[in-house]
Amino acid sequence: MLQNKVILGSEEWCSFPELGIPTIKARVDSGAKTSAMHAINIAPFIKNDANWVKFDINPIQNNIKTIIHCEAPLVDKRIVKSSSGFREHRYVIQTSLKIGDAKWPIEMTLTNRDSMGFRMLLGREAMSGRVLVDPEEKYLLGQPTTEALKELYQNSEKASSGLRIGLLASNPELYSNKRIMEAGEMRGHEMHFLNIKECYMKLDAKTPEIHYRGGKILNQFDAIIPRIRPSITFYGCALTRQFEALKVFVLNSATAITQSRDKLYSLQLLLNSGIDIPTTGFANSPLDTDNLIKMVGGSPLIVKLLEGTQGKGVVLAETKKAAESVINAFKSLNANILVQEFIKEANGKDIRCFVIDGKVVAAIQREAMPGEFRANIHLGGTASVIKVTAEEKKIAIKAAKAMDLKVAGVDIIRSSKGPLLLEVNSSPGLEGIEGATNKDVAGEMIKAIEKNFKLI
Repeated sequence: MLQNKVILGSEEWCSFPELGIPTIKARVDSGAKTSAMHAINIAPFIKNDANWVKFDINPIQNNIKTIIHCEAPLVDKRIVKSSSGFREHRYVIQTSLKIGDAKWPIEMTLTNRDSMGFRMLLGREAMSGRVLVDPEEKYLLGQPTTEALKELYQNSEKASSGLRIGLLASNPELYSNKRIMEAGEMRGHEMHFLNIKECYMKLDAKTPEIHYRGGKILNQFDAIIPRIRPSITFYGCALTRQFEALKVFVLNSATAITQSRDKLYSLQLLLNSGIDIPTTGFANSPLDTDNLIKMVGGSPLIVKLLEGTQGKGVVLAETKKAAESVINAFKSLNANILVQEFIKEANGKDIRCFVIDGKVVAAIQREAMPGEFRANIHLGGTASVIKVTAEEKKIAIKAAKAMDLKVAGVDIIRSSKGPLLLEVNSSPGLEGIEGATNKDVAGEMIKAIEKNFKLI
């Protein structure tokens, strides 16, 4: 049986005919269970009623110009733990491996291996029963010359006509982030997901840099889309400022994001622009609680934590006694709070206008669950299509401009006094608004970047 097995060294060149990859260098690693291939712009899709996945690969290490566009049947999606302990959700495909004169089907995961020394890792599951490994040898089946590689990839070595766009965020599995990546890829751009916590920077007057996991320098991006969680606003905005220092176009600036996260300051900016809001109070002394409640029209009223997001840290106090208890409880924790008049006639509904580049591209009405006053989708609220008035559109556009946001989710409430602005969000979610309106909001975000580079 030994004569039927392929003998490999610790490094070999192989090919994947079904993927259109003529040759790729692989690390042969019997210590790894699963095989893995470098892939970017990974996106699942349906083909002939079956699950498939498309992806791009730079098959030659340190060469981002050579790109192969691939697609393969999707077998599974599983959590893979790296040797360093990093856990990652990966798509699993099945395709044919050709190595030497032998060819057989294997399963492998797709992941970004930019920080690794090899574009391909051949694990023991793919080799079992077919391969013997001599770890002291390399390239027992041959090694292509530089000229041969250029010949093999001559039709693939093309500079992308699109832009190189980074999505600066925390969770690649989040609907909004997946849709933005997908929208960019569909419009021909090279999309990269940049995990905020895996970025670090070099502050230098002459050569400022941003580094990524594995020491890769992020210095060739055309544009960055910041999608920063409130809990990491400080660090996310520091990275965004660093990209700005590198003259990279950012879809929302660090300054705009920072001021939008400060509820009190943002309301002051909006009022200075002549935008009406519900009567709001702010204080830092429990002694003024009674007058603070009177100032906003008495109970019922809303009490908000300045640091709250997605409806968290927002309380409806229906009586004066309840309002006093909530305000004093928050103040005893040294929490910064706002108190705001309760617009009863809104009946648990508000309007979310999605503003991109000075235009309302989509709008929905959000309605709270029964017994709830907060209409946030994350809290179980429902979304439906609504036709906003010219005045509401004007308020939304004016609010985004006042906050200097190119992308904003503007929340408006309908009151007996007319439309009032509630809040401006610098990283608005896409799931509720795209699902309800069936509009390609993520695509509109990519178009805003293209417009800056005069591509449209």
